[in-house]
Amino acid sequence: MTIRYIDDMQLTGKRVFIRVDFNVPLEGRRITDDTRIREALPTIQKALDLGGKVILASHLGRPKGVEPKLSLEPAASRLSELLGGKHEVILADDCVGDGVRKLVKDQKEGQVLMLENLRFHKEEEANDEAFARELASFADVYINDAFGTAHRAHASTAGMVPHVKEKGAGLLMRKELEYLGGAIKNPAKPFVAILGGSKVSDKIKVIESLLPKVDALLIGGAMAYTFLKSQGIEVGKSRVEEDKLSMATRLLEAAQRLKTSLVLPIDHICSTELGDKGPLREVPDRAIPADLIGLDIGPKTRAMYAEHIRNAKTVVWNGPMGMFEVERYAAGTRAVAEAMVANKNAVTIVGGGDSAAAVNEMGLGVKLSHVSTGGGASLEFLEGRELPGVKALETK
Repeated sequence: MTIRYIDDMQLTGKRVFIRVDFNVPLEGRRITDDTRIREALPTIQKALDLGGKVILASHLGRPKGVEPKLSLEPAASRLSELLGGKHEVILADDCVGDGVRKLVKDQKEGQVLMLENLRFHKEEEANDEAFARELASFADVYINDAFGTAHRAHASTAGMVPHVKEKGAGLLMRKELEYLGGAIKNPAKPFVAILGGSKVSDKIKVIESLLPKVDALLIGGAMAYTFLKSQGIEVGKSRVEEDKLSMATRLLEAAQRLKTSLVLPIDHICSTELGDKGPLREVPDRAIPADLIGLDIGPKTRAMYAEHIRNAKTVVWNGPMGMFEVERYAAGTRAVAEAMVANKNAVTIVGGGDSAAAVNEMGLGVKLSHVSTGGGASLEFLEGRELPGVKALETK
């Protein structure tokens, strides 16, 4: 694919519409993790340095119509702080309409105009043509820096792009495509992938895509119990997708044919109930007693997975190893993160979602090669699927 990037463009005096991903977690009006805003800063700053008049657009949450609690006001305030007060950040009261048009017309050099939550209008997700054209009318240049929404064909990620004179990608988008694309197309070997999470069904396409490429695929999280049960191993009351047992068997057989190591847990941390109420039990074998639920990988599995990671040259990880949000079941997820950090000779990539949240919470994200800002987008990219928001940026 051929995509222009913002640092190769002439932006002086031009209105630069940047689709960012400021879909940040909130507690009331307080942002609890500003990673996505900080990751967008280099692109925003580059556009300002190149003399562009910056217009930012994002969604936040899943509003049903206009919901003041999902206003982008906290994001605008945080962005103003991160820009060090050097650039005035103006929050529009909508993302379309005459009021926005006047703000765009009156915008001065150095000011940053942030449009209000795109999803206050149902036309955004519907990729409505008239809505897309109105967004496009504000811009001379379109830049997409929102990898986290690139798997959605919405008005601001795909529909408006053909109606803007120039198009390109931001610096975060470039980083995402280079790291994830490099892992898929030309990884340094040995290549180890780690997949966790609760459902095999969420990861089937990723597993199918990765099996021919990786040297080892390490499985953790609740999805591991579906694989174990498919081999006839008792998993107690652990979560199992009964309708995916035959699929798990087929994937294990495919790995054997490809001579790829598909590695499953050999011990477990369990309890009699979910959460932190029941007694904590370490099960030293693959089989889990009938009264127990598997909630994390055990110490022998942690050591085994760390050994695979230690010998790798490329590591891609998506999905936690257990119920990491409960501290006593976070050891497996932490062990994988620490093993990746310890391997200074590998390209280490975390593919967004819960695993990205976990490494950032542990303070380890900055020590890895790349932590993706896209959960669903990174998964679909690893599956080998075409992302509409990336496709829209391609030039002939």
